[in-house]
Amino acid sequence: MALAPRLDIRQSQQLVMTPQLQQAIKLLQLSNLDLATFVEQELEKNPLLERGDADLNTDAPADVVREDADAFGAETPDTEGLADLSLNDATALPETKDSPLDTDYDNLYNNDSNTDLPDNASAATEQGTSDYLNGPIGSGGGVSGSDYSFEDGLTDDISLQDHLTAQLQILNLPAATKFIAAYLIDLVSEAGYFTDNPHEISQTLNCEVEMVTNTLDILREFEPAGVFAYDLADCLGLQLKEKDRLDPVMQTFLDNLELLAARDIKTLMSRCGVDREDVTDMISEIRDLDPKPGLQFGSDVAATLIPDVFITQNPDQSWNIELNSETLPKVLVNNRYYTQITSKTHKKQEREFISECLNTANWLVKSLDQRANTILKVARELVRQQEMFFIHGIAHLKPLNLKAIADAIEMHESTVSRVTANKYMATPRGTFELKYFFTSAINSTAGGDQHAAESVKHKLKQLVDGEKPNAILSDDKIVMLMKHEGIDIARRTVAKYRDALKIPSSVQRRRQKKLLTT
Repeated sequence: MALAPRLDIRQSQQLVMTPQLQQAIKLLQLSNLDLATFVEQELEKNPLLERGDADLNTDAPADVVREDADAFGAETPDTEGLADLSLNDATALPETKDSPLDTDYDNLYNNDSNTDLPDNASAATEQGTSDYLNGPIGSGGGVSGSDYSFEDGLTDDISLQDHLTAQLQILNLPAATKFIAAYLIDLVSEAGYFTDNPHEISQTLNCEVEMVTNTLDILREFEPAGVFAYDLADCLGLQLKEKDRLDPVMQTFLDNLELLAARDIKTLMSRCGVDREDVTDMISEIRDLDPKPGLQFGSDVAATLIPDVFITQNPDQSWNIELNSETLPKVLVNNRYYTQITSKTHKKQEREFISECLNTANWLVKSLDQRANTILKVARELVRQQEMFFIHGIAHLKPLNLKAIADAIEMHESTVSRVTANKYMATPRGTFELKYFFTSAINSTAGGDQHAAESVKHKLKQLVDGEKPNAILSDDKIVMLMKHEGIDIARRTVAKYRDALKIPSSVQRRRQKKLLTT
């Protein structure tokens, strides 16, 4: 057959993903924080989008609202011309099975995965603040005046770097040494450790290695004791040195901390050349030290986890499933403003821009609506299939995969996977990620119902917690006990689950419990 170029006409079908469809699919897997950021960006770019709760002050007089609008050269938006998407009420969500997002786009679209005070303490704080602020002047610290803000009396926590810099400034050191010290202070970790290479630092700063090491020796004497340590043993040694307790025996003890972690007291006694009483005293001294001295100072506050779905039980034992309105942005499309500006726009380029803004705004509204609707569908099915978990606890968690949920709600597995990513559910048993309820299965010895991996881990932890000091359970013994309870599990699986739960081996547990009983 001769090879020659030719022209052919072929008819085929393929799915073309528009940028709007890609955007809608990406919204499915965004967390509530990422979704809020995305909506804020769209509000800034699209003049036809309005914030549904804050941008429009409906309580203000009409002339005030109009003056604010005229100041920006725009006409006053009319609330009657706004297409409102309110997702606060779960019952308002459309129950439609036709979803442009419910398709397997894995081979066509490379998606990007973008992961308080207790009630009594909060109440006490609010009560104390109220009593203070509402007290009359002259009655012991009462505050008056509308300009007062409670935040004015708050002070920022001093960071470790600020604390070290303050000590550096009062020292009479050469300018070059202070410059190197300031550079090293910026490199210290939050816990107070220094793990960088002095040789690389000397090359970066174009100075001698001795200058870096000498400066580091100065910084290692700063407060808190133990700062700029290279490792745990060095950190504890610096603190003992300040207390004048770092003798050769204690240094040997610090050099063999791995024996202490393994509870190998006999070998530790042999290495240090002391008896058990001396080792016990040294352990007591070590326990009084701070392994992370840098954490005494201010650090970043961990963000509060905000659930996307709330699960509560009704008096009739049924379950109430609702979306968290705080994580659902309320977006308005100003159709009246669109009509006004299109009637005054004559250039083709401007009309195309306004039309594109309207299409984008409408698509965003639809995408947010479908996202909320899909989350609610998945949450309802999860509660239905894992109801025994919510009633009786983790021991009754069932094996579950994405296909089971997808088939039940008539959606594709990829859609369920995206919806459950970075989403959390607040339940009477705590707050869990939606993916927590998808767990692998462990076979049953009697051929009955399979066991969820999480419930097997929970059973493993119960067995270890209940073992006696003179009867430590080996992995083989745990396998035998689980098989008696109908769980067909291999020894290597027990070892894997034990490592995941950070449970030491039977030898380490025997040493640890023996040490605690002596």
